[in-house]
Amino acid sequence: MSYAPINQLAEQLKANIGKVIVGKENVVELLFIALVTSGHVLLEDVPGTGKTLLAKSMAKSLQLQFRRVQFTPDLLPSDLTGIQFYNQKEGGFEFRPGPLFTNLLLADEINRATPRTQSSLLECMEERQISVEGETKRLDKPFMVIATQNPVEHQGTFPLPEAQLDRFLFKIEMGYPTTEEAVQILKRFKEGDPLEQLEPITGAEQIAEAQRLYSSVRIADDVLLYLLQIVEQTRTRDDVLIGVSPRGSQALLRAAQVHAILRGRDFVTPDDVKAMAAPVLAHRLALRGLQRTQHNAQQIIQDIIRQTAVPAEAGIASR
Repeated sequence: MSYAPINQLAEQLKANIGKVIVGKENVVELLFIALVTSGHVLLEDVPGTGKTLLAKSMAKSLQLQFRRVQFTPDLLPSDLTGIQFYNQKEGGFEFRPGPLFTNLLLADEINRATPRTQSSLLECMEERQISVEGETKRLDKPFMVIATQNPVEHQGTFPLPEAQLDRFLFKIEMGYPTTEEAVQILKRFKEGDPLEQLEPITGAEQIAEAQRLYSSVRIADDVLLYLLQIVEQTRTRDDVLIGVSPRGSQALLRAAQVHAILRGRDFVTPDDVKAMAAPVLAHRLALRGLQRTQHNAQQIIQDIIRQTAVPAEAGIASR
């Protein structure tokens, strides 16, 4: 089976978004992996680092229906899911869909909404459906949530609970640009907004095909055991209160499969598992005491990787 279309689509997406976003190829690659695996992404960084612009560029490049919701304390679950309203002209109730009925939802500053509103995302992120007044409504495919939050300003925010964090495939930090990248940004945006001239490169059909193909990427039993050993060690450490769930181990497998495709292989290696371990697993850890930072969680994952024996190459590519 050829996975060349997936690899080609990823390169096209990087190049197209690169017309707007300077650098950040690794972040774009993670977003692509999340899209192919039907995952969701939490972007965490200070304001002004391009989180919203990146989401808009991705939606426009892929011809996806895009909705943006600014999360605030007064936002209600019905503001996201939609409501049943009485149509006097027709003499009956009608459903008015909310912004969740889209392909790519940007949940801006998600931690500013109350836990009640945050919880309204749980069903749609996991099951791709919404329940409104006892009626279940399916969401169109593809469906992806890109949420943002500011890690510095905590006044008036509601930290995401573990159940919510576990729904995100990746938690990604954008980071500041280098000096060279900053110069390119100033030059690029000096005379206008390049997002306005951005042209799409593909559509929903190609994305659906990629989502169908990637799951057949092979993984040998010894590599699968290696992946599980990394996950299981997060549950036995003294500095970890809650380790990675089975949902997290499945997420790591899916991400490693797509990462293998992007490296030109049709089978998963330990290097694919290592590359995806921190962005997939770190935000799923609940640490003890005062150690609850993303940096510490990533360090724990790296420590576990160093301590876990890598399987021999002989069986890695076996069928």
